[in-house]
Amino acid sequence: MRKAIALCAGLIVLALANYAIYSRERLLTGGRVILLQLAPVDPRSLMQGDYMALRFQAANDAFGTGNVRREQPDGYLILKLDEQGIGTFARLDGGTALGVNEVRMRYRIRNGRPKFATNAFFFQEGDARRYTAARYGEFRVAADGEAILTGLRDKDAHPLGESLRK
Repeated sequence: MRKAIALCAGLIVLALANYAIYSRERLLTGGRVILLQLAPVDPRSLMQGDYMALRFQAANDAFGTGNVRREQPDGYLILKLDEQGIGTFARLDGGTALGVNEVRMRYRIRNGRPKFATNAFFFQEGDARRYTAARYGEFRVAADGEAILTGLRDKDAHPLGESLRK
């Protein structure tokens, strides 16, 4: 009986893991490319390896640069896109229909700061110089507002390093 329970539990875990992988792959291949301007932040951590801590101007515009109130729930904000796909904060999502060139993007409040998909971009040791020119985060955003960070871009929106785009 114990073996059957362990086997069923293992199959459930594998099914959930595979579903998570499948949904991320779908987002990578079918999500809309959105660029968000980076806001300045300390770029490295010696304990975690080489990475760039990320903060986005759209989050600063929506919530300010200080800590967000603890009672602020996770939610969605609406970004207005320009012709290059660069998103700027338009408003917090109130359930209204999206306008022309607008997209809904999910945010989560973690440690008093809004976060879009992630708050860090890890790169291979020794590649830090390549990413110092980063000015935009490149996201793939699904119709439901879920997003995944796929790369960084320079001031002219050219990709830096390798991207997860397919």
